[in-house]
Amino acid sequence: MPTNLIDLRSDTLTKPTAAMRQAMLEAVVGDDVYDEDPTVVAFQDRVAAMFGMEAGLFCPSGTMTNQIAIKLLTQPQDEVICYKDAHIYKYEAGGLAFNALISNKLVDAPRGLLTVAQLRPALNPDDIHYPVSRLVALENTVNRGGGSCYRLSDIAPIADFCQEQGLGLHLDGARLFNALIATGDKAADYGQYFDTISICFSKSLGCPVGSVLLGPAAAMQRAKRLRKVLGGGMRQAGFLAAAGLYALDHHIDRLADDHRRAKLIGQALEAVPAITELLPVETNIVIAYFEHEAAAANFYNYLAQAGAKVGRIGADAVRMVTHLDFDDLQLERLMTLIRQYKG
Repeated sequence: MPTNLIDLRSDTLTKPTAAMRQAMLEAVVGDDVYDEDPTVVAFQDRVAAMFGMEAGLFCPSGTMTNQIAIKLLTQPQDEVICYKDAHIYKYEAGGLAFNALISNKLVDAPRGLLTVAQLRPALNPDDIHYPVSRLVALENTVNRGGGSCYRLSDIAPIADFCQEQGLGLHLDGARLFNALIATGDKAADYGQYFDTISICFSKSLGCPVGSVLLGPAAAMQRAKRLRKVLGGGMRQAGFLAAAGLYALDHHIDRLADDHRRAKLIGQALEAVPAITELLPVETNIVIAYFEHEAAAANFYNYLAQAGAKVGRIGADAVRMVTHLDFDDLQLERLMTLIRQYKG
């Protein structure tokens, strides 16, 4: 429930609505490690069908679904090609080296949106001195790209390139529903392009916990073994899966409100003289770069003292992420604070 305190550090901060809590309370549950939780099964099947995939696996976090997928699609000494600020590289605690025993090839791209022209030179030659280029990982939306979106028309040539080169293709779709709302693309069309897709439900969709990994049925059976070794077996997880089912019914279309509010915040920030770059606002993430570290710190501290929390991403930048628990009254208050800023 929105309060006077404004907290835009992340959309992971949302709390279940009263109706979501009721759905969780009423869930029919069993032991999911034994495949006996009917709500988990229904949730996995529904998400898989939505995205044109054979099967799904419910996991505690998006980090776990990404790590499982990449372990499935690689062998030790392989390499995954990704954006230089991708979540799998920057925010998963070195998990690719620890869990999959692979390396990263980091590629720069405007707002994190990779193209075939950037991927092709990132391939390693067939030479024993180099790791084997095995996998491309995309992120949609791109967190460090300011919530930038791939369209399916962008993804299709990348998928063709991966097939041509014998590469796997994984999607970190932590905020994929935001991308779908922004682009108008259809969820069902995604499955044809990717070997695996990870989708987070504890961000803009407002669930307390959980992500779903999608892929072929046989791969998801192997993924369940990997989930077990990572400690991800959750027993009566249907209470959490029920939140996901509720979100699918009630929290997707409302993402457009988050996007609208983020765009208005972006417009207000355009008048702050100390901001040197504002990334285009497509979805629910606003990233502003300041002329120097002190300017970013001054703005951050000004908002904090006024009861508005935002995120720091690097010395000279702040990030704001709109979400389910941020309403129009809070938006107006925040925009007033931004307009009144004298720094």
